[in-house]
Amino acid sequence: MTPSDTLSWYIVQFKPNSHKIAVRNLQRQGFETFLPMHEVTRRTVVKFENVIRPLFAGYMFVVCGPETAPWRQINSTYGVSRMLSFSEGPKPMPAALIAGLRARCDSVGKVVPLENFEAGQSVQMHSGPFESFIATVEQMTSDARVWVLLDFMGKETRVQVDQQQIQAVSPAAE
Repeated sequence: MTPSDTLSWYIVQFKPNSHKIAVRNLQRQGFETFLPMHEVTRRTVVKFENVIRPLFAGYMFVVCGPETAPWRQINSTYGVSRMLSFSEGPKPMPAALIAGLRARCDSVGKVVPLENFEAGQSVQMHSGPFESFIATVEQMTSDARVWVLLDFMGKETRVQVDQQQIQAVSPAAE
């Protein structure tokens, strides 16, 4: 199946740790799937390691026709728990949401950060309680969070913010 104007994206819940199996089996049946992934740092007994995990834990998207939505076929697919549905049945996802997510992913489906910030870089907060404050990036985490140092009431305060709340500041604006 290929997406067109008559096809819509739906949410499918997969069984724990079965996302690869679910994707493979749905694609074998001719369904197009979309499983956005992101990199997570995981701590083991002796070290830290980066692993690729689904962005929405336990959920992925599948495209099919709304009037002929083969939800029974999808629900009985090995690795799939169920197609998410409400009282009237499965609800399609907004096409703009899926298009936006797909635009943020690379060729293998991994979400690419909007902008990479480096330690020591000056940034400006453009939302939240510290809007318009200038801060210095201390470090970035794998979940799109950034630790910044704010000069707050004469003292440097370490604050964790979402990457989408800040923007780089040109050297002349400092």
